[in-house]
Amino acid sequence: MKPNLRLLATTIAAVILLVLSPTHSAANNHPQFNEAPAFRNGNSCSPPQHHHNSTTAAAAADDVHIAMTLDYSSPYLRGSIAAVLSVLQHSTCPENTVFHFLATPNHHPQLHTTITTTFPYLNFHLYSFNPATVNHLISTSIRRALDQPLNYARIYLADLLPQSVGRIIYLDSDLIVVDDIAKLWRINLNSHVLGAPEYCHANFSHYFTPKFWSNSNPFFSTTFRNRKPCYFNTGVMVIDLAKWRNHRFTQKLEYWMSIQKRYRIYELGSLPPFLLVFAGNVEAVEHRWNQHGLGGDNLEGLCRDLHPGPVSLLHWSGKGKPWLRLDAKKACTLDYLWSPYDLYRHASLYSDG
Repeated sequence: MKPNLRLLATTIAAVILLVLSPTHSAANNHPQFNEAPAFRNGNSCSPPQHHHNSTTAAAAADDVHIAMTLDYSSPYLRGSIAAVLSVLQHSTCPENTVFHFLATPNHHPQLHTTITTTFPYLNFHLYSFNPATVNHLISTSIRRALDQPLNYARIYLADLLPQSVGRIIYLDSDLIVVDDIAKLWRINLNSHVLGAPEYCHANFSHYFTPKFWSNSNPFFSTTFRNRKPCYFNTGVMVIDLAKWRNHRFTQKLEYWMSIQKRYRIYELGSLPPFLLVFAGNVEAVEHRWNQHGLGGDNLEGLCRDLHPGPVSLLHWSGKGKPWLRLDAKKACTLDYLWSPYDLYRHASLYSDG
């Protein structure tokens, strides 16, 4: 082969290797998002504190604190970004809203870049959640997404967030808020640790296996003896972190997860431990704050309608997620209510090719 042809062949081979290399492929797969507008406080708001990108989370009296998980390795990040945008867009005092993001340590650099480029003015803190904290307690469930360690991170909010944060709103990644989140923040928890919409007409027995309800093991079947348990969805919760810490609720949830590992008393991931510990002792919140189930069930994810009544939050719990159905051109009617909050930049929109 002539020298110039040999050089050309070597160059082509090098380019092919670069394109096919894991590093190059991973770079092309990094999610890209459009920059959100800057949302400013209304005239009635207190002056904002400067939380942005700080290492501490000192709580100001008028702040609203929201916790979410961020998974850089899954499409749920797209849902999280949409949820954050929806909160800011409908807040009277968006600059007084502080986000507490939980993520695995290896994704912190990418997530920090994503957050600061998408929301340059966002008040946020990024915390490390180590999957090893909970891996040994996770049992397989009806859907693989429910088995991910980050799905259990909400159990450890009181341990991960600083003592100065005494109350938190926990939000899932598959929802949008269409009302001022401060209204939810201000609810009176009274003597309760946790507040959430309750659904007392739901068949509560469906959330546990027949073994749990069997009289052959009264330890299980009498768990709710002195309570009137109702189903509640853990994707939207207001939590008194001070009371949580004082009463060691993390350890109580872990206890039931260890029981599950031995006896297989439920099938639905992180929800049943919360029902076992809190059902019947929840401060009831208006149903408008969790119009859940819009993703259908956990197997087929078929389209569903809204529950009767007003709406402050739409939640695509279940298998069907709006971003997946929209991309597949199989959107349900309500998915189009989610799409205006989608900041995701599709490859065809930002590629130079």
